[in-house]
Amino acid sequence: MQRTNRISRAGFLAGAAAVGAAAALGPPAAAHATGRRRGLRRRGVVYTVGEGETPATGWNAERMRADLRAVRRDLHADTVDVTGDGVERLAATAAEAAENGLHVWLQPTLGDVPAADILDHLAETGRVAQRLRRQGASVGCEFWLFVPGIVPGDTVLDRVRNLMNGTFDPVVMQRRLDAFTARAARTGRAVFDGRLSYAAAQDDRVDWSLFDVVGIDYYSSFPRPADHVRELRRHLRWGKPLAVTEFGTCAYVGAPDTGGMGWDVVDHDKDPAEIKGHLVRSERTQADYVAGLVDVFEAMGLYAAMAFEFVTPDAPHRPGDPRHDLDMASYAITRTVENRPGRPECGWRREPKEAFHALAHRYAAAATRTPHRGGPRR
Repeated sequence: MQRTNRISRAGFLAGAAAVGAAAALGPPAAAHATGRRRGLRRRGVVYTVGEGETPATGWNAERMRADLRAVRRDLHADTVDVTGDGVERLAATAAEAAENGLHVWLQPTLGDVPAADILDHLAETGRVAQRLRRQGASVGCEFWLFVPGIVPGDTVLDRVRNLMNGTFDPVVMQRRLDAFTARAARTGRAVFDGRLSYAAAQDDRVDWSLFDVVGIDYYSSFPRPADHVRELRRHLRWGKPLAVTEFGTCAYVGAPDTGGMGWDVVDHDKDPAEIKGHLVRSERTQADYVAGLVDVFEAMGLYAAMAFEFVTPDAPHRPGDPRHDLDMASYAITRTVENRPGRPECGWRREPKEAFHALAHRYAAAATRTPHRGGPRR
């Protein structure tokens, strides 16, 4: 499940959507809708929990606590989007994030199981969010991808390929997605009394009357900041706050031009998996892209932005071995380095990439301009 979870969370194909209940206490939603507020209200990162491809790369409580301390103290983020499956993992991670003074978004990504099970998982996660409501919380899931029956395909990867190949009926998909999203919204409202949010691809048709916060996964690549501003402004017309729930790119030359498909350069049929083609590693490419987008989000005064993602343990960096340097195809802002390549059970560590430092610089500068007072900003 972790491999499909990693790919789906990094895929962000057209039609990607997530429903969420978001507690954003304080000024009314409309106050952040027009971009008049100076700077981002919340600056964050996505943190994925899951079983991992091996026990050594799965969720670990001790490692999670160290990671969240780094998110707060080193990255200078004030928000973390906790995503993955397993209510206990989600709950423990969200609670730890709240203890670190972080605003929490919860985004469950249970997939390839019956729709009723996905709704039950969402409801349980919503109850966790409700318990954390004083700190702020959200729940969410990419339904077109994770819920069988909306897009043809038995698995996440089958559905990704059918979308890429055009082997689906867009009218039928939209109708099914709308119906399930409405069910999920009702489920969220029943267990969580904070703001409800929905994160969608840029061109999705969404009934925003169901939600309090407009959210998008944003992976566009333009030569000028003004082009990003022009595209993002379309999502402000609903008169609701805009959250960029995911943004980022991979660490190789040309990655931004692939949008949300930067991960699709790994041949998993090979053992070990290897990079296809002759990519050139470039952490600077990744850093410049994420830094440029944060500057745009700050200038527009958007409600929130979460970089995808903090760490990807199943995509290790292997210096000197570009064919097997899977970190090139990762959106993570830290690199995973194994003590013994190919043997994650022998231990691994994370190291900050250039994108981490670029984000930390901007997040720290913004925090200085708009310091927290009396604990987490609501």
